[in-house]
Amino acid sequence: MTPAPDATPALEADCSRCFGLCCVALPFARSADFPVDKVGGEPCRNLLADHRCGIHDRLLEGGWRGCVTFDCFGAGQQVSQVTFGGVSWREAPATAPMMYAVLPVMRQLHEMLAHLGEALALDPDEPTRAGLMAAAEEVRLATAGSPDDLLAVDLAAVRSRVGGLLRGASETARDRRRRRDGIRTPPRRLRAGADLVAADLHGRDLRTADLRGALLIAADLRDADLRWADLLGADLRDADLRGARLDGALFLTRPQLAAARI
Repeated sequence: MTPAPDATPALEADCSRCFGLCCVALPFARSADFPVDKVGGEPCRNLLADHRCGIHDRLLEGGWRGCVTFDCFGAGQQVSQVTFGGVSWREAPATAPMMYAVLPVMRQLHEMLAHLGEALALDPDEPTRAGLMAAAEEVRLATAGSPDDLLAVDLAAVRSRVGGLLRGASETARDRRRRRDGIRTPPRRLRAGADLVAADLHGRDLRTADLRGALLIAADLRDADLRWADLLGADLRDADLRGARLDGALFLTRPQLAAARI
């Protein structure tokens, strides 16, 4: 059943209701993540006629790591079933370019909705809660728009507003946790946007650290305590998270975990 236009969209991918959009719309280059090159708008060689992946159960073995770490946050089925009313790019080839252009916009909106929902669950103060709710409604309404409406969204402006609200909610929640549990403020080098590539953080107490946007590529985070750390946008590719405490980590997404070693 197609969701009502005013419904909150699902924020988890349901490939059975998508037209394989990520397998067609998105480009990729031969690398450690993909074994071949593909331009945007060209169907992946593994895409079947029913929009399913022919090698979904053996993607890693075939070198398709980029597919494993990708998550559309439910944008695929929203574009397929709501924005384009269940008519696929195969059935209406003329709509294909617009459909491909809309997908990355929808994905960003869905990711923002997921983060806003998490921020609201942090019990923010009333002004922050009001701002989060207003932003969530703005983003939700955008997800129900027409293709032209979606392409007209000023994503940079929306992300800036949402980012500020998420930062405020995160700071309040982490400060509250520090006071409650007597947690020391993390060292200055463990800050937002820090370059921590291959850093040795094995067993470190990183509770409530602000690591948003930090480069943690190949960092040793084994047995580290990352509870209530803000990981919004942190790059965790090949980070070793084996044994790490991640319960309560803020804004940690499925793609981040899929890119790490756990």
